[in-house]
Amino acid sequence: MRKLFLGLGIAILTLASCSSFGGSNKSPGSPQVAEGKKLAVPDTKQSGSEDTAKGRPDPTVRDQLTVAFSSGPLELDPRKSYSADEAQVFTALYEGLFSYNPLTLAPMPAVASKWNLSEDKKTWTFTIRDTARYWNGDPVVAGDFKAAWLSLLDSQRKSPYSSLFDIIVGAKDFRMGIEKDPQKVGIEAPNDHTLVVKLISPAAYFPSMLCHHSFGPMHPSMIGQNNWSDRPPISNGPFYVVERQKDRLVLAKNELYWDAERVNFKKITILFAENGKAAASLWDSGEARWVAGDVDLDSLRDKSGIVVNPMFATYYFYIKSSTPPWNDKRVREALSVSLPWDEIRKGYYLPATSLIFPIPGYPKIEGLAKTDVDRARQLLSDAGYARGINLPELVIRITPSTEAARIANLMALAWKEKLGISVKIDTVPYESYYDSLKGNDYVVGSTTWIGDFADPYTFLQMWQKDSNLNDAGYNDGDYEGLIQKSMTQEGEERLKTLSEAEKVLLDGGPVLPISFTPALNLIDENEIDGWYPNPMDIHPFKYLVYAAYRPLPGVAQGSSHRTTVAWVR
Repeated sequence: MRKLFLGLGIAILTLASCSSFGGSNKSPGSPQVAEGKKLAVPDTKQSGSEDTAKGRPDPTVRDQLTVAFSSGPLELDPRKSYSADEAQVFTALYEGLFSYNPLTLAPMPAVASKWNLSEDKKTWTFTIRDTARYWNGDPVVAGDFKAAWLSLLDSQRKSPYSSLFDIIVGAKDFRMGIEKDPQKVGIEAPNDHTLVVKLISPAAYFPSMLCHHSFGPMHPSMIGQNNWSDRPPISNGPFYVVERQKDRLVLAKNELYWDAERVNFKKITILFAENGKAAASLWDSGEARWVAGDVDLDSLRDKSGIVVNPMFATYYFYIKSSTPPWNDKRVREALSVSLPWDEIRKGYYLPATSLIFPIPGYPKIEGLAKTDVDRARQLLSDAGYARGINLPELVIRITPSTEAARIANLMALAWKEKLGISVKIDTVPYESYYDSLKGNDYVVGSTTWIGDFADPYTFLQMWQKDSNLNDAGYNDGDYEGLIQKSMTQEGEERLKTLSEAEKVLLDGGPVLPISFTPALNLIDENEIDGWYPNPMDIHPFKYLVYAAYRPLPGVAQGSSHRTTVAWVR
């Protein structure tokens, strides 16, 4: 999942250094985030403030929830989507064979009521629930999964996540247009309640991958529709779309959902904040009970709801590698080793020298941390560009973020002064930034990537030569060989091969890691149950509910507009 980086790592560290941390035995300015709990930031509002409780919805309205995200309008076609906010909304609209446990993110049975795995661990047979329904009453059948997956794999569609399906027999050749016959893909629906999936090798992570929205079913009427902006999608999740405006998306409970008894809210309103200040205002006013994404912490008055936790995500810059001279590994490596890494990563909450956030069992590799200007100059000379002569202008494309500008200026200064390269910084508005990355009119771009499931492949698949997420245009034979080798391996052997692929990627210079990005949300966890900090920052709407409460006699209105009632679990 892709997310705009807005200087969060720096902002959190700055916020921490300006606050006192109750109960901490760390030195002042050291942020304390333990077990995904709240960052201990005191409420800055004063008791009796005139704007206390301003705009706060009636707490007795138990069946409606308003939240705010920082991007919109959203793409609702799962075949086209790749943003983090869209993935969050899709937990409400769509459901596949498995869904996320809200606390652990472990795969839980969803549309699949049961499944069997063959003795060789390559064939999965799923039983579709008899009670699975779309909101219009039509049953969800096995053929809907097969049709949806083949549609996403259509070579003309170029869906962002199509390479995730490469573990399925014949999927890669079909999405590449090498194989035209969809029957050669290892997806079978022998009857309405049976789906059979054949893999090229055992994949213990397959159930986790199936939680991803790309692996959901699709109503037959939606398959041939390429523009979903003019109609509400017929979806099978716990909610469905009833209103879509530029500034909001309104969802209603799907009463025909197979597990409707577990769904607590009848209406969810998702507001799209225009910017970080607007997001902060939606929280301070009480209009939104949960705010995710870009938040201007400087303008935020009520900091009591800040929740920070580590996330399986990395903020990085990358070098376009598809055209000369940037397709020369020596040129890219020269750009990488000439950078002042310590200064670039200075002050970051979780500085990153590698692409993949450390996960259990994944070997640690040597990342990008050393600056070697002499080597950079020699590499450029060997490539025929001594002192930067004959190199075209290098364009760095960034968002309007002040932090992105700080890093881009450090890069530009290093490349100009140390290597003699002419550099231009191109700032693109947030709303059109990702679309602009598909072009070839820049050399260096940046993004934050959040892992779609807890496996290194969710990061490494983006750099395959035929991945539709490969904005860098990276193409390396050694890298491709290692990725393909990993497809036939399991366990430690597979993770070792993937770490070797990451090392090739880092040495090849297309990726310039900056920081492992923490998640930041505004939410009162005493008010909302079913919301838990987790490494993917995914919070299924199905499980959200107001905590039980009871009014207490004589309770005065306190320093927060969330203390007018006493919430109990």
